This record gives sequence, C-alpha cells and structure tokens, in this order.
Amino acid sequence: MIKLNFSKKLLGSEGSFDLTINEEIPKERLSILFGKSGAGKSTILGILAGLIKPDSGEIIVDDEVWFSSSKKIDLPPQKRSIGFVFQDYALFPNMSVLENLLYALSDKSDKKLVYEILELTELTSLKDVKPQLLSGGQQQRAAVARALVRKPKILLLDEPLSALDFAMRAKLQDEFLNIQHKLKTTTLLVTHDISEVYKLADFVYELQEGKVLNRGTPSEIFGGVGISGKFKFNGEVVAITKSDILYVVSVLVDNEVVKAVAGRKEVQNLKIGSRVVLSSKAFNPLIISAQPQ
Repeated sequence: MIKLNFSKKLLGSEGSFDLTINEEIPKERLSILFGKSGAGKSTILGILAGLIKPDSGEIIVDDEVWFSSSKKIDLPPQKRSIGFVFQDYALFPNMSVLENLLYALSDKSDKKLVYEILELTELTSLKDVKPQLLSGGQQQRAAVARALVRKPKILLLDEPLSALDFAMRAKLQDEFLNIQHKLKTTTLLVTHDISEVYKLADFVYELQEGKVLNRGTPSEIFGGVGISGKFKFNGEVVAITKSDILYVVSVLVDNEVVKAVAGRKEVQNLKIGSRVVLSSKAFNPLIISAQPQ
C-alpha cells in the first residue's frame, strides 16, 4: 500500500492555494498525475521523495511511515526507496553512463544488475560515453537506468519527455512501457500531454489547483466526451488551412500526417503544436482538442 494523505500551501499565478491529497497509489502500475502547469503535480513528487516537506499529514509506503506530522517522522530522501528522474536528467557530467549507474547502485556488489539495466534500456554500447556526448533521448534513458538500479519501491518521473521532439517522445514512450511490463515497477509520472496519458497510464489522477478532480483509467476520465468511434488516435497539429467554409487540419500521428476536415468551431481553439484526439464515427471524422482546459 502507498498512502498519500497530506496538505501543503502553495503560491500559484493567481495567489495561494492548498495542495490537498488523500489517495492510494496502485502498486506495480504506471500512474500519471495530469493537469495544467501549477496544479501541484511536481510538488507531489517532491513531497513523496522527501525534497519538500508538507505542512501536515502522512505518507505510508508498505506499512513504513515516511512522513507523519503527528508522530514527528520525516525520513530524509536517502532513506526513502525512491528513484527520481528530473526534467533535466541530472546526470553527473564527469562520469560515463556506466559510472553514473554504479554510483547510484545501492548494493555495490550487485554489478550484474547494472549490466541488466543497461541491456534493458539499450545502453550497453554507450556505457563508456559521457552524458554531454549523448542525444536527448539517450540521456533520458540513462537517467531512467540510473534510477532503476536503486531498485526503488517507487519510480518518480517529472515530465521526462517534455524536451524531446514528437518522434523521439513516441519511441521512448514505447521503451517506458517495455520497462514497466518487465520490471513491474510502481511508477508515478507527471505530464500535461493527454497523448502520453492514453499511451502509458494504467491509472490517472487529474489535478486542478491542488485538488484531485478525477481519478480512474484514461478512458474513464477522458473517454466520455463524445469521441467513441471506429478509431481514435492522438497527435499534434502541424497545419491548419481554410478551404471555402471549412478547414483542413493536418495532424502528425506517429510519423504520418493525417488530414481531417473541421468546422470553424472545432478549430477556434487549435493552433500549430496543439495536441488533439482524432476520432471517427463510421465515415464522419471528428477532431477534438486534447489540451488541458
């Protein structure tokens, strides 16, 4: 059981608000914290990792109390079984990929685990390379590998794919799924990209101004807005052109550009780079904004 029950006063763009969480996180599943920037998603990860202290409440992981304001317990980060991947990856620049993993290894005698993780993340051929010589995707994999060698009870991922292009994000999402299925890690990932939610999440917590508005599977939260149909794809708008009274919206889905006809009302909130869900009911395609509202 992973029980989060805490509160923390935060300062947002429109003033202060209370981050109030009372949730149980499913074990051995990939759960996602979804919502606009400033909703408190990254703060939840920081509190769970022991980097931020809540004002009150408790955190219990496998019957071990990590934080309790009433019992005055606050385990430091190094005593919490956490693997944390930041947005900037935070790899040691003076160490090779292998040296980064060995440094993070909890049991220094278990070097076999390091090589198993290198193989799983397809980094064996790059083990002697320094981070600055790696691509963004390779750095991201190295950061995940370093977090995994700690054998964490919880893997925390703070928008780890946000700086990558669409094609690389799609590739690494597949790798995340592969790692998740093989290792059965309890993972908590922060994103505001709905396509990532659909592709990766077993369970979703939708946040707004420090509160969980909805919880459930992606289809339970986002699937009930009139977009059920013969097919449903997530993509990114790459062009919008007007044709008579209609618009043609070009959407990048994986590595293919799909064109759909839309009305003025459908495109008024779209722009180049908007995330969308492209759906069809029989022969009538629909295009719906996937941006957090």
